[in-house]
Amino acid sequence: MLQVENTLFTIVMLTYFAAMILYFAFIAVKRNGLARAALILQAAGFVLHTAALVCRGVGAGRLPMTNQYEFATAFAWGLCLVSLIFVVRFRFPVLGTFAAPVIFLIIGYAAMQSREVKALMPALRSNWLGFHVSTAIIAYGAFGVSFVLSVIFLLRDHMKAQGFLDQHIPNKEKLDLISYRSVSLGLLFLTFTILTGAIWAERAWGSYWSWDPKETWSLVTWIIYAMYLHLRIRRGWNGRAAAIFAAVGFVCVLFTYIGVNVLLPGVHSYA
Repeated sequence: MLQVENTLFTIVMLTYFAAMILYFAFIAVKRNGLARAALILQAAGFVLHTAALVCRGVGAGRLPMTNQYEFATAFAWGLCLVSLIFVVRFRFPVLGTFAAPVIFLIIGYAAMQSREVKALMPALRSNWLGFHVSTAIIAYGAFGVSFVLSVIFLLRDHMKAQGFLDQHIPNKEKLDLISYRSVSLGLLFLTFTILTGAIWAERAWGSYWSWDPKETWSLVTWIIYAMYLHLRIRRGWNGRAAAIFAAVGFVCVLFTYIGVNVLLPGVHSYA
């Protein structure tokens, strides 16, 4: 099954790359049919990606969420899922154009990690693993989409009025609303991630919170996005400042996932 997973992973990378090229061609050639083809290809990649994760889980005999490779590919899966939902829900193919490179970069990062299957350390042999990591995957995917939406928002004013992109991108008010919904979804699941992690930590190490670097930076990320929602709801804060705030939040997400493991190793260094 692990050999099948390796083959599927390669096909998934190529599929996401092809979808990204088609999205770029949609912008360059200005043909709506290319956007539809890119969306279909991205959806096909997502299905194959799901199959690859299943094969990894069966081959490893556990949930495929316990090391850098597995979480990175699951991160890309979550971003692909959320972006597909938002593209279809809001009929917004340009979102796919901006999201596709981020998905490809994340799965490319996964490809550079070791795929060796190792026995789980005792702390990871818990039913809480699935709850904790799966909520993190959805949270990170939603924050990734909010980052992409923020970039589109910040570039919106530089697009030619009545041009092709201008006609295929919602107005700034709707962009801001879509980003708000994405952040709300991400914060909800990040809250579940922190809560399930605390319960799991108490079962594994006898303490709900130990200020491990990843715990600390997860809390920092939660506070940033909570501030975003607070300022928006209570102060009517939106527009360019909110887009920049959301983009900064995603930088914290990436640091929590990659930077902490490289620079601040702790009990979460396995993922």
